[in-house]
Amino acid sequence: MIITGVAVCLAVLLAAGFYSTRKVRGKTGNFLLAGRSLSAPVVAVILMSQVVDSNATLGSADLAASFGFWAGAAMPIGIALSVLLVGLFFARKLRATEIVTLPEFFARRFGRGTEVTASVLTVASFGILLAGNLVALGFLLEYFIGISYSWAVLALIPFVLAYTMAGGMFASVYTGIVQFGILTVGSISLAFWVGFGPGFSAPEGLGIGGMGQLTSAAEGAAINWATILALGLGNLVAIDLMQRVFSARSPETAQRACFSAAAGILVLCVPLSLVALAAVTIVGEDAAHGPILYVLLGEYAPAWLGITVISGLVIASLTTVSGILLSTATVLVRNVLRVGGEHAEMSADVMKATRLAMLPMAALGAIVALRVPQTGILLTLTFDLLLASIVVPFILGLYWKRGDARAVAAAVVTGITVRVGFFVLTPTIYGVDNTLLYFPNDLVGAEVDGWTTFLAAGVSLAAYVLVATFAAPRTPTLPQAPAPVAPVAEPRQAPAPAGVAG
Repeated sequence: MIITGVAVCLAVLLAAGFYSTRKVRGKTGNFLLAGRSLSAPVVAVILMSQVVDSNATLGSADLAASFGFWAGAAMPIGIALSVLLVGLFFARKLRATEIVTLPEFFARRFGRGTEVTASVLTVASFGILLAGNLVALGFLLEYFIGISYSWAVLALIPFVLAYTMAGGMFASVYTGIVQFGILTVGSISLAFWVGFGPGFSAPEGLGIGGMGQLTSAAEGAAINWATILALGLGNLVAIDLMQRVFSARSPETAQRACFSAAAGILVLCVPLSLVALAAVTIVGEDAAHGPILYVLLGEYAPAWLGITVISGLVIASLTTVSGILLSTATVLVRNVLRVGGEHAEMSADVMKATRLAMLPMAALGAIVALRVPQTGILLTLTFDLLLASIVVPFILGLYWKRGDARAVAAAVVTGITVRVGFFVLTPTIYGVDNTLLYFPNDLVGAEVDGWTTFLAAGVSLAAYVLVATFAAPRTPTLPQAPAPVAPVAEPRQAPAPAGVAG
């Protein structure tokens, strides 16, 4: 029953995605940025789809069920904080510049080298984020259909590539609107069903009143605050978020959309942590059968409710995957390869190149998803790496005149070195086993998990400020004016012979 309902919703999604091709009309500007025509409500909806997807929602629910309310709520709180900060300090400024991708800001402020550095870091990080959504969707197909997780992940790639290649940003818009309507109804209905049915409950110390989750390192406070910090600041340089901001019809529209999206994320997503805690009591020993939210919806909730919520989660994840594929491919084509030159947005070759660039990005996401089948953690790790590298240059580069490419290089190299160094030496990632890249050692234990996020960000900030403050500003080499050339006197003409007109 649930799979039939989800299949119907997917058919609607695919139809909406292909319908969006009518809006593209063969124009690259429409494909990349929806013609910069989106209203505030539409931008707010597609901004919310960044967190209201199966990766974030499923991951948040699993973390809440395992470690407590605040462990799960930290994810939507962090992303809502980020969207709010974008609205307060960045949306108007950046939208007014008419840039197409975020790395273009780095190019204008720091030069070509920094543009490429920012592009590589954001694309690599978003490959991890793409994988997180494929993980959640793979678990869904495995749980409800029974096919293996690996085949489920591989089967999803052609589906989402099809409508993203067709409609570009308009595909994200149309599918995002469908997703928002379905998931809003489903989330509210789920909260009411739990509240007026089995009732909200939580194991001792794990509920909303368990403030030790925010104050005691032994109860995961460092990890929870690190999650909020990584998502709250790391998401500021999210290329899919910024591409949606740049699609707004005006700077004021972009700002209003951010404020609405931040509020909507909190209202829709934070209560799901309470639902996840209640699900621990409701499902009991069945919690070991799969992700807690899938077990609750598949085996305990009414069929109509399961269909609605799961359909919304699937569509939200595919919308997020679509946005990631589009934004990363755009950055590769426009900022790394420079297809079409300086005016790539208007080049006819860019749309074709962007579609082709989605293929390696999809392959990268699939590889990571098969290697690290974790939900939620991959979302946080994505923005943790960005926080340790280019967040400081982005913020200070926009609001502080000092600092050049040398300061950016110092911030990136030191921050990434510290963060990746601790990452490969720490046996856990945000409370779960590090199965991605761990070198067994006796130097670093699980107790540093969470603290390393703050350390790497602090090192990056200190490096940028020190270099920007003490490095002598580089004086641009101006072309030398050519030396004045003395005028050459024209030779005098000999007088004409008598009788000949001069």
